[in-house]
Amino acid sequence: MDCTVTNKISREELNLALDKLNYDAQITWRISSDKLHKKFTFKDFKTAFEFMTQSALVAESMDHHPEWFNVYNKVIVDLTTHDTGGISAKDFELAGAMEEIAKKVSA
Repeated sequence: MDCTVTNKISREELNLALDKLNYDAQITWRISSDKLHKKFTFKDFKTAFEFMTQSALVAESMDHHPEWFNVYNKVIVDLTTHDTGGISAKDFELAGAMEEIAKKVSA
């Protein structure tokens, strides 16, 4: 288990991290209900499930688990660090990993 202390990031850090994460116009993470939020759309259910499976393995290795919802080819993700009561750098790290996984499974 990772015992690293993770702190909630400030509004300024949040905006900078969000800009950095959304470096491409097709990347559309946003803040919704005080969580880092994105809806991924894939070509079919199999691809969406592959994304979730690979993301779950990364999340587990980070001891950081997403809130998510899947219907057919869509996966809605909400990230927050419950221990800090808000969004932390850990959420952005997982979001970045999810972006890479989405690219890989969609190729």
